[in-house]
Amino acid sequence: MSFAFPVVPRYAEIDQQGVVFFGHYLTWCDEAMTAFQSAVGYPYPDMIADGVDIQVVHASLDYRASVQWGDLVELGVENEKVGTTSLSTRVTVRRRPSAGEEWEDAVTVQLVHVCVDSTSFTKVPVPARLSEGLAASRG
Repeated sequence: MSFAFPVVPRYAEIDQQGVVFFGHYLTWCDEAMTAFQSAVGYPYPDMIADGVDIQVVHASLDYRASVQWGDLVELGVENEKVGTTSLSTRVTVRRRPSAGEEWEDAVTVQLVHVCVDSTSFTKVPVPARLSEGLAASRG
């Protein structure tokens, strides 16, 4: 399952070059990951209530096209792997200038999150509820 998360680029996210400033892609990914987590059946507030949090330990971005103000944008979120304490996720930022045009892959983001105790921030195993939901999303 590729989870689609729509984004509307805001004027304030556009830099002097007329494109989305690179740091905003990571903010969008964070928002998409939170929504994806809910979609697979383990909302972030539930995880926190269970004493677990997730932290990004790796992020890489590959650019293919610029996203501009006014573009239609969606982020496709796909879990690639669940380890003992970590999650590997690919997020594809897609754009199209107008409703009649084809979607174009603009940015590919690779993320690795590690599960931690929400108090001590020491590594903990990926909760079964999250692992099972992510496995189901992969089919």
